[in-house]
Amino acid sequence: MRAIICTRYGSPDVLKLEKVEKPTPKDDEVLIRVRATTVARGDCELRGLEFPLSLKLLVRTAFGFRGPRRKILGQELAGEVESAGRDVRQFKEGDRVFAFTGLHLGGYAEYDCLPETGLIATMPANMTYEEAAAVPVGGLHAWHFLSRGGIHGGQEVVIVGAGGSIGTFAVQIAKSLGAEVTGVDSTRKLDVVRSLGADHVVDYTKEDFTRSGKKYDAIFDAVGKSSFSRCMGSLKEDGLYLLGNPGLADRVRGRWASGRSRKKVMAGMTSYRTADLVSLRELIEAGKVKSAIDRRYAFEQIPEAHRYVDTGQKTGNVVVTVE
Repeated sequence: MRAIICTRYGSPDVLKLEKVEKPTPKDDEVLIRVRATTVARGDCELRGLEFPLSLKLLVRTAFGFRGPRRKILGQELAGEVESAGRDVRQFKEGDRVFAFTGLHLGGYAEYDCLPETGLIATMPANMTYEEAAAVPVGGLHAWHFLSRGGIHGGQEVVIVGAGGSIGTFAVQIAKSLGAEVTGVDSTRKLDVVRSLGADHVVDYTKEDFTRSGKKYDAIFDAVGKSSFSRCMGSLKEDGLYLLGNPGLADRVRGRWASGRSRKKVMAGMTSYRTADLVSLRELIEAGKVKSAIDRRYAFEQIPEAHRYVDTGQKTGNVVVTVE
């Protein structure tokens, strides 16, 4: 089968199209014919080893020193079940599925094997493969924070980074939960944020929402670029600060701040469940959530897709058709 191999850490030029052996499913696995995948920011960070110096040794230890041990990147995919191991009960040949591959990676290939008990579910009936492939990474992350944060009707919620892969889902999920949503991002992304249902938008290149004097019930920073102190100051007395991409300092400050006031900070490790993927599917099939797709690339264009994501200019998701 064809796969895009990451030969070592570096620029998109380290990604090479090669022929590799087609995987065989274990007894508890399904073999998926991958129809679409994505290029997420996390794929680019791993490919380029773009982590703080304090984390690079840890990442090399976990993933490989000179290059990823798992050389086929790709964190999310959509496709159809080609075959299933003898112990698999939930899926059968021909099922259309979408999945978050996690540390297994593997989305940049024509076939991938995933455990039945992994983060895999039947695709939304009203989505294409490309649309479904864009859901797991951003959708699961947004759902994790907003649902566990208890966001509900009548609340005023800010989404920082509303035009990104996580933020575009967060805007829609918060709206589906009944919140009044303010989306914060750069000028070029605001039309998309509005189209996804945001009640208000703020162009961070022109104004700082934390200096307006307005207080909110919750602030979800999907990108890790907001000011901790100013966001805490922009919360109501029992407000919630959701840190979707926190650094170590913000984790420590969050614990300290949560213990000293009624305001709470949620910045712990994410823990996704298959039930969360099913919840997202239900929202999608109900017409409340959709994928925001910026650009589409052919399979052999994955290096080019990485170059685009590296610019930091993408709005929503970059998808790849695997034929």
